[in-house]
Amino acid sequence: MSLLNQLFNRGLQASKCKTCLTLAVSRIKLLQNKRDVQLKLMRKEIAQFLQTGQEAIAQIRVEHVIREQNIWAAYEILEMFCEFVLARVPILESQRECPSELREAVASIIFAAPRCSDLPDLLHVRNLFAAKYGKEFVAAASELRPDTSVNRTIVEKLSVSTPSPQVKLKLLKEIAREYNVEWDSSKTESELSRKPEDLLNGPKQIATVSQVSVKQNSRPSCENSLLSTNGKQRREHDPQSPGCVAKSKTRPLLSADTNKASYYQENSGEAVTDIRDKGSASSNVMERAENAIMAAERASAAARAAAKLVNVKFEFVKVEEQNS
Repeated sequence: MSLLNQLFNRGLQASKCKTCLTLAVSRIKLLQNKRDVQLKLMRKEIAQFLQTGQEAIAQIRVEHVIREQNIWAAYEILEMFCEFVLARVPILESQRECPSELREAVASIIFAAPRCSDLPDLLHVRNLFAAKYGKEFVAAASELRPDTSVNRTIVEKLSVSTPSPQVKLKLLKEIAREYNVEWDSSKTESELSRKPEDLLNGPKQIATVSQVSVKQNSRPSCENSLLSTNGKQRREHDPQSPGCVAKSKTRPLLSADTNKASYYQENSGEAVTDIRDKGSASSNVMERAENAIMAAERASAAARAAAKLVNVKFEFVKVEEQNS
């Protein structure tokens, strides 16, 4: 290492880098052998779950198998990159910038170091690369910026995303064939192909515009007469409303009380007209329908109140006549 590199801390420390890479390669081989044994046991357990009909547990366990297989594949690529960089450490030490033929290997090691907790030696190599090429180079590889050359297979295998239903079903069928398990996959296929909205979201919107319009059209004829365009037709004088005519015949009204009832109904009719005029300017059909229904209910309530007043006064007059 030259004096200038020592002053500006731009050296690679070749001996330390070789030691860390060698330890990383040996540790990767040891972990791969250990994972091979674990994967065989996990696949055998999944086959037993499928044979006993415990498909729900098998679907959970198969995700762990996929995760272990992805890590195993990523470690295999990292082992190749470590051996590649180990053989070319003198080239990295002699050049100030990272050579283009080594950029993918170096960037992949930097990206995978913090994501592989079983390989602490890669973190030491990452720190050596940071001292050699600067923190910006390490940050670009860690954040997967466009100007980096991280291996895409390593990025995919080390991701923490949930495997797709197709991958899970494919692996389950592969395990069933491997251990000669007679397994009907139709139920599992239907469960895995179900959309997440069917499981997580609530019921869909029940009331639609068409349903509201049907409900509005199914109102009694008395309320429909109040929702006419002029809004001033009286219920007791509407010839198109049979129910209202029947009510008007069975309830004798005095002249003063009929004026009061007409006043209430005219005011309610004007309110209905105002609401319908506002609703016609709006493009929202739902709001227009709700306003019309509310106005009709208020008008019918006013008419019922007027009718009660008429009945009370009529009874009072009859009592006075009897007393006299």
